[in-house]
Amino acid sequence: MGSMMREQVITRDVVANPKSVYGDKKASTRHFITQRLTGAINVVFIGFLIFVVVRLAGQDRADMVETLGNGWVGIPLAALLLIVTVHMRNGMRDTLEDYFHGRTYSLYMMLNTLFCIIIAVAGVASILKLVFWG
Repeated sequence: MGSMMREQVITRDVVANPKSVYGDKKASTRHFITQRLTGAINVVFIGFLIFVVVRLAGQDRADMVETLGNGWVGIPLAALLLIVTVHMRNGMRDTLEDYFHGRTYSLYMMLNTLFCIIIAVAGVASILKLVFWG
């Protein structure tokens, strides 16, 4: 029973106490830093993404395959997709934390993580196929 974590009732006194702890400090800090870094990287990559979209506007499939098959375009695009899925998972985590608790939260977080992994693997595999195998 000592290893079971009791859910803390959050009252006005608990919030007012600066020594109150609401969860794992290291995980929260890691989440905060990861969210900020992936957000900043997304802002930097937005110019690249706009370039790719403008370059592909009105092009046929062969031109798209040629553009995305270029290593200088495809590999950064695959990296961007990975970073976006990490950022998406963390952002959904924040939303899920606000509305769900306990087993429901754990289930939705597992589904969120699974969805993000599927998107990342499918997208990166598709892009890398174009880069390395045309």
